Amino acid sequence: MSTLIVVPTYNEADNISIVLHRLRHAAPDASVLVVDDNSPDGTGDIVEALQADLGHIHLLRRPGKEGLGPAYRAGFAWGMEHGFQVLVEMDADLSHDPDAVPSLVAALDDADLAIGSRYIPGGSIPGWVWHRRALSRWGNRYAARMLGLSIADATSGFRAYRASILERIDLGGIRADGYGFQIEMVYRTARAFGHIVEVPIAFADRVAGTSKMSGRIIVEALAMVTWVGLRDRYRSLGRRSELQAPAAPNDASAVGQR
Repeated sequence: MSTLIVVPTYNEADNISIVLHRLRHAAPDASVLVVDDNSPDGTGDIVEALQADLGHIHLLRRPGKEGLGPAYRAGFAWGMEHGFQVLVEMDADLSHDPDAVPSLVAALDDADLAIGSRYIPGGSIPGWVWHRRALSRWGNRYAARMLGLSIADATSGFRAYRASILERIDLGGIRADGYGFQIEMVYRTARAFGHIVEVPIAFADRVAGTSKMSGRIIVEALAMVTWVGLRDRYRSLGRRSELQAPAAPNDASAVGQR
């Protein structure tokens, strides 16, 4: 299957060359699309300089910093327009091991979405302090319970989609960013009756550069999960009430009873 690896960047000049070289070694037949939000540190220029040497490296420059969710939506749209059958998403900070890309893509042989999971047997987060690990685990369990998902790591940003499932999802309607984007994409895939599998990965903290995660993104994700979960419960209760309510007599039966 033709594969495109989508890598969003903002100020990743310290990491992007290493990531692209490792991806070319790990997945020599895959293409890579770097979606750069006009990084002032010259990330996009580094990508351009590597294109000829590495081959099948593409650059989508955007005018400014718009966030992770919009970057992936733009990258997925570009990939589907160019006929790729598999879209992989991964971070540019080396927290996601490029060597794990082939296992994610292979898992799509019988799935629509393969998630690189930290919270299934074989997965790990070396180096995380206990309270950070606890917050992440709690957030994933809360999302799974509220949205009815049987997924251990819905917030993972290392995953592979079949293009066919993305075509059934309203990408333009997704407004969440960061964790919220990842959770919403899993939820929409499940609602579209996509088959989701999890593949164990080891997640490492970035060594160079600055993390883009913030408290705002975490709060946004929790708010989105709560709102969607309560909304769908309300709709489900409404449909159940309609099914259980006695049918109103039609005109013919009313006449016959007079």
